[in-house]
Amino acid sequence: MLADVIQRNIDRMQAFAAERGLDVRPHVKTHKCIEIGRRQLEAGAVGITAGNVGEAEVFAGAGFDDIFLAYPVWPSGTKGERIRELARTTSLRVGVDNAAAIEALADAMGDEPERLQVVIEVDCGARRSGAPPEAAGDLAQAARKRGLVPAGVFTYPGHGSSGPGSREPAAQDQEAALTTAVRSLKSVGITPEVVSAGSTPTVAYATSSVITEIRPGEYVFCDLNNTRLGACEEDQIALFVAATVVSDWVPDQVILDVGTKAMGREGTPEKGYGGVAGRKAVLAKLNEYHGFLAVPGGEERPSVGTVVPVVPNHVCPVVASFEELLVTDSKGTTLERWEVAARGRLS
Repeated sequence: MLADVIQRNIDRMQAFAAERGLDVRPHVKTHKCIEIGRRQLEAGAVGITAGNVGEAEVFAGAGFDDIFLAYPVWPSGTKGERIRELARTTSLRVGVDNAAAIEALADAMGDEPERLQVVIEVDCGARRSGAPPEAAGDLAQAARKRGLVPAGVFTYPGHGSSGPGSREPAAQDQEAALTTAVRSLKSVGITPEVVSAGSTPTVAYATSSVITEIRPGEYVFCDLNNTRLGACEEDQIALFVAATVVSDWVPDQVILDVGTKAMGREGTPEKGYGGVAGRKAVLAKLNEYHGFLAVPGGEERPSVGTVVPVVPNHVCPVVASFEELLVTDSKGTTLERWEVAARGRLS
């Protein structure tokens, strides 16, 4: 991992937001690392976004005190008590997209519902979680009636990752959905404090005046998917998996010691399951511990024992496979180890 490239990526995103009057609330699910989160705050981020209660607890325990849990949490099992405790020790916002969850969260907060802020999630075309934008006001009103604090609305334009031409249209869908959701809140007398947008692929187009904050995550490392989409440049990629060539018996192919356990399963045979920095070769197939690196004609095959820098298609699940990040810089002059502190915190 290249610390200087990470810092440039952080500073670039912060400058982009500052020019447009936006707050940055980076999603820590990408790196799960306290040291990187601190650098994001030091650069000017207003707080962090977490993907689940466990991630939020890890960062709260490290002193992060402004956390948005951007997920429609159902407070079953221990989650209700854990959310209540987080709301006592941090400024906590939690995503909701249905009335049943609002009731359950209010019950979980007991006699202190006012400690918990909720942000209504609306769908902008990703067809994942999220209520219809026009329903945001009714949900916010239901939360207010139960004593919770409706803080605003958020959405996720996930369909902006479907291809190089999808980023701007998805951002336009995001703007339209958030505009409708804000109007819905105002119709019931609630002025949203936060109107929150994602994501790394679409953030360049998240420039509407209705938006108050952005929640990019992958920008801190970048990856092949974002490079293919045009959301980042190759020199912005900061994380690589060090893979060793362990076999070369098959022509036009070598076997690396990374498979699905390290790289995840995101990819296709056509585009591959990861690439090698500075080469055209891609991982054409993965077993659990074997990576089949297809070497194009005319490109020299790396020999057995060679270590190659593999670039993930999608960086988030790859980071979650490792306990620590080996940190250097572009000149290779430093070496540190940073813990992937929220690894394994899945609920």
